[in-house]
Amino acid sequence: MSGCFRPFGFGGLLLLAALTASMLVLPLVLPPLPPPPLMLLFFPVGLMAALVFLAFSPAETVGNVVVHTL
Repeated sequence: MSGCFRPFGFGGLLLLAALTASMLVLPLVLPPLPPPPLMLLFFPVGLMAALVFLAFSPAETVGNVVVHTL
């Protein structure tokens, strides 16, 4: 029963530790990068706008008509 809930094995933990170390060390070693093009900066804003629009748009219930007969 103790091995039933193990989200990460030793290899997964090692991979996560290496990823964390690279995220901490690489920005200090690499030269600064130029800013991305303006169109790439609008992509997350457009994606967020589409998700907000879908979240607040009313559900289409015309096709979900249920008729009860006795």
